[in-house]
Amino acid sequence: MIERTNYLEQLKRFKDKDLIKVITGIRRCGKSTLFELFINYLKEIGVKDNQIISINLEDADYHFENYKELYDYVNKKIDSKKNFYVFLDEVQNVPMFQKAVDSLYIKKNVDVYITGSNAYLLSGELATLLSGRYIEIKMLPLSFKEYLSAFPKAEKSRYEYFLDYMQNGGMPGNIAIIQDNPNDLYTYLDGIFSTVVYKDIIIRNNITDKMLLESILKYIFDCIGSPISTKKISDTLTSKGFAISNHTVENYISAFLESFLIYKAERFDVKGKNLLARDYKYYVVDLGLRNYLLGKKGDQDMGHMLENIVYLELLRRGYKVYVGKVMDLEIDFVAENKDGLKYYQVALSVRDEKVLERELRSLKKTDDYYPKYIITLDMDLEADYDGITKMNVIDWLLEDKM
Repeated sequence: MIERTNYLEQLKRFKDKDLIKVITGIRRCGKSTLFELFINYLKEIGVKDNQIISINLEDADYHFENYKELYDYVNKKIDSKKNFYVFLDEVQNVPMFQKAVDSLYIKKNVDVYITGSNAYLLSGELATLLSGRYIEIKMLPLSFKEYLSAFPKAEKSRYEYFLDYMQNGGMPGNIAIIQDNPNDLYTYLDGIFSTVVYKDIIIRNNITDKMLLESILKYIFDCIGSPISTKKISDTLTSKGFAISNHTVENYISAFLESFLIYKAERFDVKGKNLLARDYKYYVVDLGLRNYLLGKKGDQDMGHMLENIVYLELLRRGYKVYVGKVMDLEIDFVAENKDGLKYYQVALSVRDEKVLERELRSLKKTDDYYPKYIITLDMDLEADYDGITKMNVIDWLLEDKM
């Protein structure tokens, strides 16, 4: 079991705090395993088995017709003499689950933890009901550091492992398959993709045209890192014989975002310090899923794949991530947190002087003193260009600081 240290430490920090702990993320990214890791920690510090109530609502052993049945089941296991830790995995499977969660939360001796595989979990009524009373932990598939930790014998170089990671993705279940029979990997990824599409997109959104859904998703997957609009997607698919409107495309994209299959990077005007309202970029939650759906090899479109990896890593490190616009130039990523901004350009290589100058140009145009980086696959030593730091992506991904 891979230690998901960053997420586990967050749960430890919020233990017994007067907040519902909500873990969100795509199916199979490790939410249930995180619960297991945290439950093991609770036992290590002296919490007894009968103080831990863990229910996986994907499990047929637990079937509740409504929130009241779920609440009554848990409530019977609770008494007023001890503290209890309640874990509800994939809680969105219970109708009106938010009422059960809120009823458990208001008990002073109950600490509530829930997971969900759809952003709907924190929308609508739940967000209203629990406003200010929850902390969301946004979980992603394995980082490269976590992926690499699964191969302690290091039979290959870091670079070779990185190319594998770029091709295979970071779904935790990949590891056992890669170690046992790599030929089964796409079968496993097909299972994840089919489950996400069926349970979190088609059923939830009453979608009937699966072929159209996959066509839109393939278009977005194929264009990661490139600005696209709903009109561009609808025009392209119309030319291929689909009858589709901009509004329909918008609805499908919303469904993909809610299921955590893709993430949207808005455009940020560096000079005006405001968001721009068109031509967003999209990134896929896992490159393995992308390569499975498109049938592409890892050595194709590596520039945008590298960009996708950097984007997800910035999210893991707690940044809000935008695409930067500075005058008529673009900065791949503007990363914002409470300490301010950081700027990132991502390139496979900057050994060519013209490429290096192009990547430096937009960073120099910002005219501010926020940290600026060029992240590249070049294996050269770290370099500095008038305050702009060039780093190898593998070194950057493995650094200790977040």
